[in-house]
Amino acid sequence: MPSGRIRETTEGRRVADIKNMTGIGMDWWTDFPHMGDEALRNLRRTIDDGFRGFTREYGGTIEAFFEPLRIFLIQSERLLLNTPWPIVLLGIAAIAWIASRSWKIAAGSVLTLLVIGFFDMWDDTMRTVSMIFVCTVVAIAIGIPMGILMSRSNRAQGIVNPVLDVMQTMPSFVYLIPVVMLLGIGRVPGVIAVVIYAIPPVIRLTNLGIRLVDKDVLEAADAFGSSSWQKLKNVQMPLALPTIMAGINQTIMMALAMVVIASMIGVQGLGQPVLRAINNQYFTMGMFNGLAIVGIAIIFDRISQAYGHRLQKHREIVHG
Repeated sequence: MPSGRIRETTEGRRVADIKNMTGIGMDWWTDFPHMGDEALRNLRRTIDDGFRGFTREYGGTIEAFFEPLRIFLIQSERLLLNTPWPIVLLGIAAIAWIASRSWKIAAGSVLTLLVIGFFDMWDDTMRTVSMIFVCTVVAIAIGIPMGILMSRSNRAQGIVNPVLDVMQTMPSFVYLIPVVMLLGIGRVPGVIAVVIYAIPPVIRLTNLGIRLVDKDVLEAADAFGSSSWQKLKNVQMPLALPTIMAGINQTIMMALAMVVIASMIGVQGLGQPVLRAINNQYFTMGMFNGLAIVGIAIIFDRISQAYGHRLQKHREIVHG
């Protein structure tokens, strides 16, 4: 073969390799230029192998770190399941009354739980309530300090806000992948996935509530010689509490919305019968358990909203 023909063939192969690796040279009018298939496969393989290596190296340490969370979840679930149902109903009625000062909300909460129990969903409901309780406690413990930090630093707000945007827009199924790879199937991975999905509202509204505190009130606190901690504890947090309660309410609702998805990785409760009904086309089972989730959501929503309204009225009376 002539040397010129050999050189053209070699250059043609080189150009083809470059096209395959980079996507350059494709038809720009019909196909968007993209990374070559081989390069994309290599990139994905590198990231996946790195994450698997991290999991093998530090998986045991991460599981040990979340062991207290697992114990907390198991104990709260045992408490609700082993407590006689009349005592559970009285406890929920008392919480509803203390938070709302409304006998209608307390009676409605008890009636809803009675209907749920009558249709043989009591145990799954208690498991779901315990999981939502644990998720809410964890979200509050992390979210409120994070919101306070954001309210005190514009730089922190600028860093955290894009992260919250990603957390709120990322499809909820995507959270399950890294959590399951790190911790496997079980309760704790489900709780972590639910917390990641549900925590943004409490962070955002804590930040917003503190930033909306009247500047004149803060100046008065400064005039009386209050320290930063005293202003936060005695002025900003009490005045921002209605807004923070709205954030907690939204976090609870988002956690309940994640119940069925979390059941895919072993979280027990009302989500598993719904998932089973989807797989086997059991219409009645899916509807009953779905309505039970709705009932719990209404109970949590009415109690938390009523408590927030009470705080708002108290603030208007004291500072109005």
